[in-house]
Parts: sequence; structure tokens; C-alpha cells
Amino acid sequence: MLHVTEQHDEAVARLRAVGLEVLDDPGSRTMYASDASLYRVVPAAVVRPRDSGDVAATLEVARATGVPLTARGGGTSVAGNAVGPGLVLDFSRHLNRVLSVDPEARTAVVEPGTVHATLQKAVLPYGLRFGPDPSSHTRCTVGGMIGNNACGNRAVAYGRTSDNVAAMTHLLASGQTLTTGYDASGAAVVHGRPELEAALHQIMSRHLATARTEFDRFGRQVSGYAVQHLLPERFDLTQALVGSEGTLGILTEATVKLVRDPAHRVLVALGFADIVRAGEAAPAVTTYGPTACEGFDGRLIDILRRRGANDLPALPAGIAWLFVEISGDDRTEVLDRARALADAGLGTGAEVFEDAPTMARIWRIREDGAGFAGRAPSGKPAWPGWEDAAVPPEKLGPYLARFEELVAEHGLTQAPYGHFGDGCLHVRLDLPLEPSDPPKAFRAFLESAADLVAEYGGSLSGEHGDGRARSELLPRMYSSDAIRLFAEVKHAFDPENLLNPGVLVDPDPFDAAVRTVEVAPYRKRLAFAYEHDGGDLAQAVHRCTGVGRCRADNSAAGGVMCPSYLATAEEKDSTRGRARVLQDVVRGALDWRSPAVAESLDLCLSCKGCASDCPTGIDMATYKSEVLHQKYRRRLRPRSHYSLGRLPLWSRLAGRVPRLANLATRVPVVRPLALFVAGVDARRSVPEFAPTSFRRWWKRNVESQPVGDGRPVVLWVDSFTDAFSPEVAQATVTVLRQAGFEPQLPGPSLCCGLTWITTGQLTQAKALLGRTVSALADQVRAGVPVVGLEPSCTAVLRSDALELLTGTEHEADARQVADGVRTLSELLAEASGWGAPDLSGTTLIVQPHCHQHAVLGWAADAALLKATGATVRTLGGCCGLAGNFGVERGHYEVSVKVAEQNLLPALDAAPDALVLADGFSCRTQVADLRGRRAVHLAQLLAGEIPPGDPS
Repeated sequence: MLHVTEQHDEAVARLRAVGLEVLDDPGSRTMYASDASLYRVVPAAVVRPRDSGDVAATLEVARATGVPLTARGGGTSVAGNAVGPGLVLDFSRHLNRVLSVDPEARTAVVEPGTVHATLQKAVLPYGLRFGPDPSSHTRCTVGGMIGNNACGNRAVAYGRTSDNVAAMTHLLASGQTLTTGYDASGAAVVHGRPELEAALHQIMSRHLATARTEFDRFGRQVSGYAVQHLLPERFDLTQALVGSEGTLGILTEATVKLVRDPAHRVLVALGFADIVRAGEAAPAVTTYGPTACEGFDGRLIDILRRRGANDLPALPAGIAWLFVEISGDDRTEVLDRARALADAGLGTGAEVFEDAPTMARIWRIREDGAGFAGRAPSGKPAWPGWEDAAVPPEKLGPYLARFEELVAEHGLTQAPYGHFGDGCLHVRLDLPLEPSDPPKAFRAFLESAADLVAEYGGSLSGEHGDGRARSELLPRMYSSDAIRLFAEVKHAFDPENLLNPGVLVDPDPFDAAVRTVEVAPYRKRLAFAYEHDGGDLAQAVHRCTGVGRCRADNSAAGGVMCPSYLATAEEKDSTRGRARVLQDVVRGALDWRSPAVAESLDLCLSCKGCASDCPTGIDMATYKSEVLHQKYRRRLRPRSHYSLGRLPLWSRLAGRVPRLANLATRVPVVRPLALFVAGVDARRSVPEFAPTSFRRWWKRNVESQPVGDGRPVVLWVDSFTDAFSPEVAQATVTVLRQAGFEPQLPGPSLCCGLTWITTGQLTQAKALLGRTVSALADQVRAGVPVVGLEPSCTAVLRSDALELLTGTEHEADARQVADGVRTLSELLAEASGWGAPDLSGTTLIVQPHCHQHAVLGWAADAALLKATGATVRTLGGCCGLAGNFGVERGHYEVSVKVAEQNLLPALDAAPDALVLADGFSCRTQVADLRGRRAVHLAQLLAGEIPPGDPS
């Protein structure tokens, strides 16, 4: 008999021999070892099938070698349903198309890797939608939804996934095809495997009483197999296979039912004194015919506020809420129902929201609950594992009260939320999962929690499936006969136990393979402080729970994350994929200099989008800088680190002879050589040095003049503005004086160290920042604000400086400066008597800088631009240049692809619009790729539009 490693090697060799796309490098195996759950199970290899033939070939190899196989969609499973020790089939990479839409029949045919949002986009023109909509709908796949019998917010109206599937095609472990569905009369039909049908009928004949009494007791009972659909009086293999978590067959195609999207929606927020009372009220709410009835605890709002969220919608009084969606085709009827609910006196207050932006904001908060709940009210990391229990809705209130007591008894804290209209509770808990914690505490809580939900006639899982997290607990919910029934059904479909072993039948222990237990704190020789993670890099990178928000297009909501994944669709280029690799670094499985680490971080733009857009607060830009710092400590660096990474130094030198420096970049022989030596892509333009830097202009035109009597403000002129765009700083001087300020420069030329930070030269960055904050702190203490012009440099002073200087002699200065730094729009909002210019009739395309979006915030700019009266289109997403990233050799194509997501289509659609971009890199990208000149906010406000630009 072959050793396991030899089996794996043979399987990989056979897969490659038949031409399949196989990944078995350490980085890929690391990235696919986890989903959104607690678990880490390293696969032998990852196969990315392009068609059903590839799936069949993979199954054939699995049978021949005895290597098990696990199907995976978007990897958003929170119960460990999509990780396995053998081969992992990633359907999301290629088998991700909507094959057809039939508007009359209201059906669509999809491949299993089709993202839910992709399906919705395809059917939206017909006024249709796929009813179930999990919170992860922007990145979860339809195949994964079928695997878990997912439900989502609107299951109250549209039911579970099982209620919305019309036909399916599976490949069984034997390699045979099984097609299920319904005929014209609605009767269930099966094509293929009559012997399987006969075996299932025989099995059910031995367990009729169990199947009729223990199952289908309420809508959210999805734990175990749906064996009630195998009863002779209702034999329906389509329904039975939904929710089987890939343990009975491999889905290759599905026909799903569609529903008509209602014309009008409103949202009623009901406040309550606590979450228990919200749960008690949910059954009464459902009598108003809502589309959704979602519970949300105030402890989640507290977590959001601790993360700096200040733009939360005003909710009615209370510390828990029900968010209730009322929808229909008659607006008057919808509003009447909503107001009747609001006036019913079910809680401490009520508010009806009709405007789409506010409703979208509230739903985004609810949908990101799993990520926001990644930090418990205690401040400790909070984990899934017991996040999906459901009880009959009429029992939800009493169950919540008992569950609160149970959590407290075990010394844990929680911030619950969930689908209260269906009786489903979601929660993350600060479970004891550190290396020093005894696993028996984790086990004791989950066993008690399972007993409690069984006492209330509930289900261990309400939509996420049992997976590795709850399969071992099924005997606490079901009788021994039901457990035997599951085993017999599994054996009939998969006698060799090849498909997703360790799940549902003969389960692995739920406290085995927990990815955090084996990870010790990592605090040695770190450059950043990781204040919010106790100085522990291990805790920082394990913030990533795998919810996969980085795999979605967040730009529609004004987000940035994750531009590289959207450009390549490769897991290694997602924030989650990178976090998984770094988790192996702190675990000791990978080294700082491992090729897997370099490959995963190579296309990270350091945009910081994840720092704000990832609900768990991952900051990959910081981690990338740390990795580069550790990797090249006292070692030779890439050429671009010396050129682009120290650009402020070279620009000061070149600024003394700007014409000569510019000439060197134009000479045909010199230019390509200079770009090669600098590590710059030859397709990139080289920004020209201004004939006169801003500081020289200031010395000639301002320094010699009498000081005005306006309120003093320190003008933070970064190296880019000083050397390349002095007109921006000059316009800022004009605007500040108009607003009643008197700008001053902070003495000698100072630098925030941004380019040193992005290239991981953190020892030098600390030295630069220490000098800078020391020079600025006294003025800030005297009440003089500091206004920054370049968003990325301003963000360094507000954020990165604290992370780098905490624990040093400059910490107090860094904190003082961070509190005193303003963007131009923030400062102008403080100016009394100043009004924005009238720009009515002007059309603006606005590209916010990623660092401003993530660190500084865009609210003040949005308010200012609104006050001008201009027609404004604010873009989400990254411009793609991102400082040194898009300039470096090897990044040009991805840089352009990122720009093609939002920026370039917007520019092409409005050739006469004025482009506003405060970031130097954003303006450079616009000029490079479309030959248009973008302006800074200061230039717009000062009326200093460069010649040739539309106004």
C-alpha cells in the first residue's frame, strides 16, 4: 500500500499527465488549506477544472489513487465545508458562467463556480433575481449555496436554496452522471443510476419513522442530510442533494428558479431594549409580510465605532434592532405596511427609511456582520464554530436569553445578529483557541451549546452547513437511528468515502485542525507596533477570517479592495490569499524569503483598501512593508527600492538642476538605460521636475513678505508636490488665505518616509519620521493645524507614523501630530465665513486616492464638492498606479487592468469632464493612459485650471 505522500505524488502526476490545471506549490496549498472557518487542512493539490470533463478526469484519478476530493466554490464556508486533505476542486476560477437565462420560465442555468452577484447581474435586465441572498452574495458561489442549502436575509420571502433549484447534474464518486429535476407536471425525476434509487428506497424502508418525525420540523433545520425528501411519499433527489456539502456528489451544473424583483422596497428599523426582546418580537413582525427580518445587536455597533466608523445611520432608540424590509409593486401599499409596522409599538422606537443610499448602508453593515464580529466585545479575536444555530422562530426569544447565560457561564462575550424572522442566530465568540488554552474549554462550550439548541428543538446549522465545525455534534441533535441513516445514505452514494471525508458522516473531531491553536504570538524584531493586536503579528494576520470580501468588486459602494484580485482573479492576489501565506510565516511553515511569500505579495498595490474595506480590519499594505523589511534586512535590495524607494532624496538632488535632470530622461540612449537601472517599466512616462520647486517659489515670493494676520496653519509640502507639482501647493496658499488662514512652512525640508515605507526600508523610515514629527509637534501643541496636500503622505502622519514610532522616544510627538493633521477639505470645513466656489455647470470625475479612502476619509471632500454645485461622479476602486507599484518592471499590465475596472471607462464615457485627483500617482496614471490632465482640489477651488483642460 502506498504511503499518503506517495499517493498524493502519484495523483498529482496523473492529473498533470491528462493536462489538468494543477497547483501543488507551497503557496497554493497554504491558501487553499483554509476557508472562512477555524480550520486548516493542507490539501495535496488544487485542481481548477475548465469543464465537466476535467471534473470527471479528477474523479478518475481520485478513485485510482484513493486520494479524497473536496469541492470548493468561493471559499466562504464558515464551518470548514470546503477544505480537505486530498484534492481540492476550485470551481470559481473557470467554471463560473451563467450559461443561459429563460425569462419566461424564470430559470437560469449556471456552472457551480458562478458567483451569486454575477447571476443577479445577468438576470436583472429581465426584472428577475435569484431569491436566496447570503450576506456573502458578492463572492459566494451558487455551487457553494447548493452545498450548504444557504438562505440569506430574504429567506422569509423566497425560501432556502433548496426551494429555488429546478434541476442539477452531479458526477458521483463512481464517475457516473446523475441528473435530477422535475417534469412538466412538477413531479420529481431522476436520470441515471436506477440502482442508486433502489438502494435509497431500501434504506428508507428501514428508517421511515425516524425520517418522518425528526426532520423538516421548521424552515431552518438544515443540519445533516435532508432525508425527509427520500421518503417514498415525496421522493425528490434534487431536494435531498441540496445541503449535502459535496459529500454525495460533485455538482457540475444547476438550473435555478428566479423570482420577480419587487418594484419598491423600504426599510423599517425597530429598536429594542436588548437582543432577547428583538428575538421575541420577530414572529409578530413576520405577520406584516416582510421580505427580510434581520436582528442586529448594539455590541456590533460598538465594535464598528471602535474601528472609527463615524458615518453610521441614525437608528431608533435601543441597544438592539430588527431591520425589516417591506417590498411590493404598489408603493402606497408598501409604505402603509411599513408605517403600520413602525406604529405597532413592538419596541423602544421605530424609523422608516425610504432613501436607497441609507438602506444600502444599513444592509452593508448587516451583511458585514461576520467580519465586524471578528473582534468580540472583549476586544479579543472572535471565531466562528458556533455561529449558525437556528430554532423555531417562536422560541427564538427564550433561546437567546438562555444562550446569553451560557456564553457568560463560559466566560465568553458575544455580539449576535442573524435572520431573526427565520429563527437563525449568527454569532462569533472569543473562544479559547490560543496555543496556551486547553482545548477542553472549547469542546465544553460547543457541547453545551449543542445541547441547548437541541433542547429548544433547533438545528445546529441554519444555513452554513455542519462541516467540520458541527458534524461531530449531530448525535446531540439526532437519534442514533438518524445517524445510522446518514451513514447508509452516504455509503450508497460514495462507498469509498472519497468525497469530502470528515464531514457529516464519520466526522473528524471539531477541535482538530484548528488553525489558531498551533500559532504562538509573533513579536520578535518587528518594525511596526501592531497596536490593535497587542504587538502580535500573528494576531494581526489572523484577523483574516476568510470571509472573502476581497474577492468581490467593492467599487460600486465606493470601496477599493482588492484591485489586484479583480485584475487577475487569482486567489494568491487576494487579500485573503496573502493573509493565509503570512499566517504560515508566523506559524513557521514558511520563511520571510520563501518564494511563496514573494509571489503572493508581488502584486499587492499597498493601496490600503483592505484596511477600511475588509470588515476584519486587515492591513496588507503594512504587512507587506513588514515582510520587505524582514526579507531585506542587511541584504541587497531590488533596484527599484534604491531608486523609487528613495525618490524624495533623488528629487531634492535633481531639483537643483531640473532642466539637466529632465534632459537625461529624454535622450534616446540614456532614457532606456536609466529606466532599466532604476527598475522602471520602459512604457512609463517619467514625471518632469518643475523648473522651480515650491520651496524655492515660497522663498522668493512669500518668505520675504510680511506675515498675514490669518489663523496660522502649517503647510505640509511633500516631496512629490514640491518637486513635480508646485502649482498645487501654490493654489493651496491662495485657497488658505481666502479662507482666513496664514500658511507657513515647517522649517527645513522634511519627509514622511512614504516611499521608504512602501519598499520596506523601515529603519530609515523611522529615522525620517522621528525628525518630522519632532519638528511638527511643537506647532501642533500650540494649536496650529497641519494641512497635507498629498493624501498618501498625509495618511502616513495620521496612521503609519504611530505604528512605526510607538515605543520610541518620538511616540508622544507622533500622537500629537496625528491628531493635528488635516486634509484640505477638513481644514476648510473648520473655516468660518468661507464658502465653496460656485461650480454649477461643471462636470467632475473624481478619483479619490486609496489612502485617503482608507485612512483619512472622504466625507469632508464629498460635502465640499456637493456645496460647489458641480455635477460629481466619484469613482470607487484604485487608479492602478499606486505609487511605485505601477512604475516597477513587471507590474505594468496589472496596473492597466486595475485602471480598466473603473477609472478608464469613466474617462472614456465623459471626455469633456474635468478630472479631479488629489493623488500624484492618480494624476500620473490619468496622464499616462489617457493623455488628460487631472487637477488637485486646491487648483479647482482656486480656479487655477491648467490650460487646455475643460472647465
